[in-house]
Amino acid sequence: MYYKFSGITQKLAGSSSTAYAPQGLRPGAPAESSSLIFATPTKVVSEAKPVVEYLGANKVPDLQRIFQKSDGIPIHLKRGVPDRLLYRTTMALTVGGALYCLVALYMAAQPRK
Repeated sequence: MYYKFSGITQKLAGSSSTAYAPQGLRPGAPAESSSLIFATPTKVVSEAKPVVEYLGANKVPDLQRIFQKSDGIPIHLKRGVPDRLLYRTTMALTVGGALYCLVALYMAAQPRK
C-alpha cells in the first residue's frame, strides 16, 4: 500500500495502489539534439597557442630538495630567516595575548571600590 501526505488533515493517508508519478516530468532525453546557438570555428592543434603560459620558473623541485633534506631542522623553520622571523613573531604575540588575558581576568575578579 502506498501513502501520501494529506494537506487537509496534515497526516499520512492511504493512497491508490499506484506509485507516485509526477505529471510535470518528461521521461528520457530529448529526441532531437538542439542546434548550436553560438558556433565558433575550431582550430587544429598545430594552430592553437599553448594552453597555459607560466609566469616564472617551476620552484617545486627546489622546494622539495629543501624540505626533504634530513638535517634535524623542524619543517616550519627550513627556509631560514623569514621562517624564524615569522615563528618568533607568532610566539611573541601568543605569549603576549595569554598574559593580557590573565591580567584582564585578574582585573575582572577584583571587586570595585
